[in-house]
Amino acid sequence: MTHAAYGHPVYRDMPTTIFEHMSARARDTGAINLGQGFPEHPGPPEILAAAADAMLHRSSQYPPMAGLPELRAAVADHYARHQGLDLAAQEVIVTSGATEAIAASLLALVRPGDEVLMLAPLYDAYLPLVQRAGGVAKVVRLTPPDWRITKEALEAAITPRTRILLMNNPVNPAGTVIRREELALLAGLCVAHDLVAICDEVWEHLTYDGVLHRPLIGFPGMRDRTVKIGSAGKIFAVTGWKVGWMCAAPPLATLLARAHQFLTFTTPPALQWAVAEGLAYPDAWFADQRAACQASRDRLATGLAAAGYAVQPSAATWFLSIGLPASGIVMDDLTFCERIIAEAGVAAIPFSVFYPADPVTHLVRLCFSKSDDTLDRAIDRLAAFRAAIA
Repeated sequence: MTHAAYGHPVYRDMPTTIFEHMSARARDTGAINLGQGFPEHPGPPEILAAAADAMLHRSSQYPPMAGLPELRAAVADHYARHQGLDLAAQEVIVTSGATEAIAASLLALVRPGDEVLMLAPLYDAYLPLVQRAGGVAKVVRLTPPDWRITKEALEAAITPRTRILLMNNPVNPAGTVIRREELALLAGLCVAHDLVAICDEVWEHLTYDGVLHRPLIGFPGMRDRTVKIGSAGKIFAVTGWKVGWMCAAPPLATLLARAHQFLTFTTPPALQWAVAEGLAYPDAWFADQRAACQASRDRLATGLAAAGYAVQPSAATWFLSIGLPASGIVMDDLTFCERIIAEAGVAAIPFSVFYPADPVTHLVRLCFSKSDDTLDRAIDRLAAFRAAIA
């Protein structure tokens, strides 16, 4: 070997993600894993049964590259029913999870040197995918407690080379839902500056306390310049299935499909048929799932508050955060997370990893999509830890 370093520097110089690091430590130590976001249960029995039936009685060969017609139509119908969108089945491209959809969107739409506007805190895949596509990240930093998006901050980040807005709503890890007036601001800036919006909306069904999700594609001027990304893994709590989709007007959808065909090409057909069936479940089914998640959120929040932790509001996702200084804890988020996994047997995620620069370091994210017993044991352990360091 004659070369000093092999591989693309984006990946060559990248450390293991904090999610894998914390999950590995949880596996090694037997800690309760409230770090990585996944439920404990195998999934809703009815959708598992639909997948099993399709596996046994339908084709297991290559489905169409863009997705089964049944699933593409089901996605369009689902969004018409739940979000008032007028999408055609041909405007839906099925992907192997939402992260593949994000990758395909960026690879299809970002040209070398294009600037991509992003809002931090952000999903950790965004930055390396933008860089690998040849884009330049322009990050607008949002801060607690209100996570406010302002016109001044956005316009300061936009230049003549800005081409893409990449955003997450509802927002992980903040647990917020972007306000209607902020969405209108984003839509107006996209139109004014001729930007394409890539909208990661995987948490769209997981909003609480009557808060509604509003898709950016439904705002004036955005129908033909938006890629809307969804995830069956989040909607049906089957994260390992890796079934997602991209929705976009035909000129964009054509480009997205061309990128997708050389990534995963297609997605297991049995899972696609099951998701198509699930998306047609009655509205009450989705309401029940949302209510169960909200109850888990409230259980964890109430228990942590009783133990003396300052719990931040969570209007969406599977996550809530605690504030360390407000909890009387004098340590940064990474130190706290390393200590609780070793001393309390609970894994969590430091908030700072969601910022590429100038991070927020006083918040810690915990996942509440767990059983009552798991949440109660985690609360007891974290209560004992706080008492021990007081």
